[in-house]
Amino acid sequence: MARTLADAPIMILNGPNLNLLGQRQVDIYGAGTLADVEAMCAKAAAAHGGSVDLRQSNHEGELIDWIHEARLSHCGIVINPAAYSHTSVALLDALNTCDGLPVVEVHISNIHRREEFRHHSYVSQRADGVIAGCGLQGYVFAVERIAALAGEGLAAA
Repeated sequence: MARTLADAPIMILNGPNLNLLGQRQVDIYGAGTLADVEAMCAKAAAAHGGSVDLRQSNHEGELIDWIHEARLSHCGIVINPAAYSHTSVALLDALNTCDGLPVVEVHISNIHRREEFRHHSYVSQRADGVIAGCGLQGYVFAVERIAALAGEGLAAA
């Protein structure tokens, strides 16, 4: 059953090391924190009558459990899988269980201008959209896209 942003929150998942935003490699990821991301996303979702459920884990299995939860109780998923983008078939498989649930992948940096191993993302194979290189603002773009997709069905978008 399709859920709209008015019916259910957007799950925003963040992978390993994103708990250190604003402290780690500021030259790549900027000075903003995960709390800043949450505030920006909450504001963007509220403009559409919705809310967000932001979580972060350094553990792949926990991210998978949250994806399983989202498929039953959320209107879409914004995911920054971080380093798991390039290694995790398990995250891809979990996202593939989310039939009809919009998924947008976010990367703070432009992964295509970085080391070659970062150019490939398993998650992109399931994502309905990929946003890279827009800094923390990319999360807001992703929330906007989920708001446009949620409840409309992907065929209409």
